[in-house]
Amino acid sequence: MTAFQAIAKVGAAARDALRRTALAVFRPIAVFVKDAGHGLLEVCHNSLALLGLGVVAASLFLAGRPELRETLELRALGWLQVRQDLRTEADPNVTVALAEPGAIERVTAADPSSLTRQQAAIAQWLSRRYRVAPEPVSRLVQEAWEAGRRAKLDPTLILAVIAIESRFNPFAQSPVGAQGLMQVMTRVHDEKYENFGGSLAALDPLANLRVGVQILKEAIDRTGSIEGGLKHYVGAANLPTDGGYALKVLSEQSHLLRISGGRQLTLLAPQAEALPLPSIPADDSPSTRPEPAEGPVGVEGTPSPLGRDLAVPDTRSLSLWRPAPAASAAERRQLASSR
Repeated sequence: MTAFQAIAKVGAAARDALRRTALAVFRPIAVFVKDAGHGLLEVCHNSLALLGLGVVAASLFLAGRPELRETLELRALGWLQVRQDLRTEADPNVTVALAEPGAIERVTAADPSSLTRQQAAIAQWLSRRYRVAPEPVSRLVQEAWEAGRRAKLDPTLILAVIAIESRFNPFAQSPVGAQGLMQVMTRVHDEKYENFGGSLAALDPLANLRVGVQILKEAIDRTGSIEGGLKHYVGAANLPTDGGYALKVLSEQSHLLRISGGRQLTLLAPQAEALPLPSIPADDSPSTRPEPAEGPVGVEGTPSPLGRDLAVPDTRSLSLWRPAPAASAAERRQLASSR
């Protein structure tokens, strides 16, 4: 045997010894890992089974306890909202931090193209006359048609009342507490707002319109005429006259009827009617000339009781007398409610 063969034989023996040593060392480890893996799989399988059984049992329990289910839902929703607030507070973008995708559902607006030709003509004219966006006016026109159909009232009458009462300002309020589009006395008719969630609904355009239409219908049914109903509506039932309120509403309605019929009207902003001047006697002596009334007389450059300058010639050289202005609609409502 040569020296090379002897060395090869020794190397082979060493490799066999090393392999046997490795097997002796790592075999227990492999067996342990294998057994641990099988055990973990069994535990996970059993845990998932137990978890599934727990979910089923909890679902059955909550199905019979609606109050407990609602409490858990509210707590979960509150936790999610807190997490959302914490995440958005650090965002400098206000539109992102205060984003509210559901805001579109609160908007009182409609696409003008969805209206009929008659409704669209009225909505366009009202939008231009009262300087209101066409989309909310279109929605109010739609609602006036629907409410008028249910109450058996002409929708143009409803829109005319809105125009005279609030000029299509849904947040208008009079000194005596009449609120909204149709200037409903909220404290008097608060029970009518119960179906809309409370008296604050008076400032919701659609709720105010529906309540106002109901009040107007009751007033017309009570008096048997539109003129009488308007007199009751404005709060002048116990007064000799309504101060021209019904005439203003019916005049506005006539404009709307002509617009709906295809007529073209000159667009003018609503103006106060000029008060007629009495005839002046020829004798200008102090003994026959009437005494001037106290307060502003409404001549050019002098504020009138109606809140704007009247189209009256300059008569500063004359001492003119005229009757006191009629009570406003708000004052008539206050007087009627006090009675």
